[in-house]
Parts: sequence; C-alpha cells; structure tokens
Amino acid sequence: MSAIMNEARELMKLWGGFRASRVLLTANNYRVFDHLTKAKSAKAVSQKLKTDIRATEILLDALTGIGLLKKHKNIYSNAPLASKFLVSGKPYYQGDILRHADALWQNWSGLDEVMKTGKPYRKAHDHKSFILGMHNLALLKAKDIIKQIGLKGAKTALDLGGGPGTYSIEMARHGVKVSLFDRPETIEIAMDVTGKAGMKNMDFITGDFLYDDVGKGYDLIFASQILHSCSEKEIIHLFKKCRKALNKKGRLVIQEFYLEKDRTHPVSSALFSVNMLINTPGGRSYSPDEMKKWLLMAGFKNAEEKIMNDTVLVQAVKL
Repeated sequence: MSAIMNEARELMKLWGGFRASRVLLTANNYRVFDHLTKAKSAKAVSQKLKTDIRATEILLDALTGIGLLKKHKNIYSNAPLASKFLVSGKPYYQGDILRHADALWQNWSGLDEVMKTGKPYRKAHDHKSFILGMHNLALLKAKDIIKQIGLKGAKTALDLGGGPGTYSIEMARHGVKVSLFDRPETIEIAMDVTGKAGMKNMDFITGDFLYDDVGKGYDLIFASQILHSCSEKEIIHLFKKCRKALNKKGRLVIQEFYLEKDRTHPVSSALFSVNMLINTPGGRSYSPDEMKKWLLMAGFKNAEEKIMNDTVLVQAVKL
C-alpha cells in the first residue's frame, strides 16, 4: 500500500464514520439487540421486526462486521458489547442515549445552515430519551464522581438541573438530604427514576434555574453538565445565584467535559461545542480556567479543578 493511500485512509475514517453510527442507531431504533439475546436467523429477526428480509440481513451482517453481533452458519446473536449495553433492562443499558443521538443526527444535518445564521437548528428532540439517556451515561460513573466530590460535612445538597436524578440517588444513599431542581417535564421523569431506586430522602423543585428561585440553605450544590447549554453571561449570573443559595463554607461543584485552554482537545469536547452550536443559542464546551475565572467573579474562593479522563470537576467555596 502506497504512503499516500495510507494517509488518505485517515481522511476516509473521518468522512466515513457516519456509516457505522447510522447502522447502530437504526438497529437500536428497531430494538434488534433485544431480539438477539437468543440466536436467530435473519428471516426470524425480519419476521419479529416486520422488516424487509434483504434489508434485515444486510443490516445484521454490518452489525456483525462492526463487532456488535456474532454470526455462525447464518445465525446471529449479540456479541458481549451489545449484550452488556444494548439490551433493554440491563443495568448499564445505553439505548436511551442512542435514541437521543438519533434526534441529534437530524439536527446536525443542519450545520451548513447554522454556519450562515449562527442560530440553532433544533428540528428534532425526544425529551424522554434525552433525560433517560443522561441516566444511561451517569450510571456508568455516578459512584466514582460522588466519591471524588466527597460528601463530608454535606447534610443538604442541591442537584441543579439534575435531570433523571442519578447523582441525587447516589448522594441520598450517603445520607444527604437532596433537592433536585429541573423543569416540570424533567421532574416527572426524575420522580419515576428515583422512585424505582427506592429513594425517599429527596425533594423536587420545578423551574428554570436561570430565572427562578433555586432555594437556599445548601451545604453543597452540584451542577452536572448544565453549563455547556449556557452563555458566559448566563453562567456568571447562575454562579451568583448559587452563592446566595449556599450556607457559609458551602461548595459549588461543577461537572463538565474537560476542554484544554486552546479549546481544540480533547476532540470529543471540541466536537461537543459544535453540538451546542447546533442546539443552543449561546452554549459550548468550556475550559476549567474559564469556569474558575467566572467563579471568582461571582464571589467564590479557592476555585480548583480535578480532571478525570474526559471529565473535569471544578469546585469553589463560599467563605
């Protein structure tokens, strides 16, 4: 293979990456993996899904090729990765976040237009899949994140924009009295998620955290993955509101995607800024330095960061 061809393959990986993504998203939409917990032929899967037999066989072969299925004598079954993450009801199920990604697929298709207007292109949104998708992702790391935050001295906590309540559940399990703040339609989902987890030591507050009262008397405010939806001005306003809501020596802890100073790496965070360009009027990924600067502007002290793979925890204290 010539050197030029090898170089070109790197470009091919970039422009061709959508193909495996689309195959996975479509398979998830049809719940293919739920039907392959036991081995079946393409014809049997086609009959279950009520899909075209030729289309089904081609899709199953592609899923096998990318490592999500196994194939033996024209019989298909889930590979370990699919068995663990793509079958409904499994502890670390990720199907909801994939359904959210399918909605994002439609929005990202408007990036050409966004480049001209600078305005969001939010043509598709499935709120339940989005919130449950956040639960899918948070389940993978909630225990580790709460351990890193540390709950010593925290009797009361606010899970600000807490979504499905995954982190609220983890804090409540450590004896913290938790209030979860989010929009009414999200609180409805959170009450179901936390109820199934057997959580009773929790309150729910509905509203928009940029405009409505978030309560007061908290030892800890946890703001997980909400800043990237906001503009710089909105973030500073929110930090000031959080400071007023905290007890003396209370902490504001932020979880966001880690982004370096030049805003180009990690690549996943740079690409996530594009996601927020497409879906929000003023959001993007932010670097720890930016967040710490705004915390100090809002009156907090001792701002510090802790990097965990692609995640950063930034915290500051109200003195």
